[in-house]
Amino acid sequence: MCDTMVCLPSVTKSGKMIFAKNSDRSPNEPHILERIPSKDYDIEKKTWVKTTYIKVKQVKHTYAVTLMKPSWIWGAEMGFNEHGVNIGNEAIFTKVKKGPDALIGMDLLRLALERSKTAYEAMICITNLLEEYGQGGNCGYQKNFFYDNSYLIADGKEAYVLETAGNLWAAIKVKDFYAISNELTIGHEFEYAHPKVVAEREKNPSFSFKKKYKEPVFSYFAKAKQRRQSSLTILKENTRNITVKTIMDVLRTHTKKENKGSVGSICMHAGGIIGDHTTGSYIASYGDDENMYYVTGASLPCLSIYKPLLQTETKGECTGKGISYWVKRERLIRYYLSGQGDKKSFIKEKNKLENEMIEAINNAQSKDEIEKIIVNITTKEEQLIDKYLDPLKNTEYKFTLGNYYYRHFWTKKTNLLKKSFS
Repeated sequence: MCDTMVCLPSVTKSGKMIFAKNSDRSPNEPHILERIPSKDYDIEKKTWVKTTYIKVKQVKHTYAVTLMKPSWIWGAEMGFNEHGVNIGNEAIFTKVKKGPDALIGMDLLRLALERSKTAYEAMICITNLLEEYGQGGNCGYQKNFFYDNSYLIADGKEAYVLETAGNLWAAIKVKDFYAISNELTIGHEFEYAHPKVVAEREKNPSFSFKKKYKEPVFSYFAKAKQRRQSSLTILKENTRNITVKTIMDVLRTHTKKENKGSVGSICMHAGGIIGDHTTGSYIASYGDDENMYYVTGASLPCLSIYKPLLQTETKGECTGKGISYWVKRERLIRYYLSGQGDKKSFIKEKNKLENEMIEAINNAQSKDEIEKIIVNITTKEEQLIDKYLDPLKNTEYKFTLGNYYYRHFWTKKTNLLKKSFS
């Protein structure tokens, strides 16, 4: 489960594109931040690259990428490259039968970032790889979870929605703003498509990609339509006044009271019969000279702090810190989910720090200034986590909030988290 959105310059306050995604995965699945440098290859010697399950042909040059990814997967849930291409993927449930292990959606996302200078190139890269290798493979963390994928792809100038069903696909160019969730959205109006899909529309004027391939049961219980509508409603209400802060608020949206599983919320909390957990959140804000990126490196944006990044690495930023960085923040979040700790004071301080960050970046006059802000905010965030986590370190988790199932769910998950990452 996930939610991804893009706002074109026509609807933002700055007149620049904003892209964002919440990544919803298993609650104990670490979501890590990695910078991968550009690299040249001798493809006569280095013929293949190993993805999560299969090998694919290597290219002569790969671009530098910044990835937000499940720790055990080669690919990524979301990320950007040195040319400012941003991609986020969504699990899509279709009527196409599950095939053998191939490229999973996260692998396709990373490959496209490594090989594309524009959003259009990235769309073509994914569809070419899809046709050559197909998609398939278990994407679940400590469970079986198979799905097809959709993508939102942007580069600051234009954006595309690409939706797949097996090796078939359809795509449209975005106008003003768009949001995708865990169901197909493209009907008859696609501008680009697999030749077989194009042929179907030519034969049948009422053909709809969505109606033809959407699997209704999983799509319904994933509440994708509800979450997507929440995103679109807020974006529409704020048209021409959308800022990074607006998008942060969207990504923190809840439709249920606290202490309940909320598969219908954009900020998704696990703890219900079905549903995942927002394990990482990310915003890209394009600029004239510098693109800014904001990442939580932690679950639940409602209880996490966005930290800034530039397109190129800054010494002292929050990337490259591995699983331990995510787990440390998750331990504090679990105390707040349990009803322990001073959550109210923490939220007040985290909001103050974020507001300080946004104001400082908006007023910065140079890249050097922004780099200093990145180090300052990253350091202060670490200090704030320590301030609230240290007094709780020797406190046993005791979940007292929510109903019996919710308490049992989080007690079990937290015991497993401690066991896995002690």
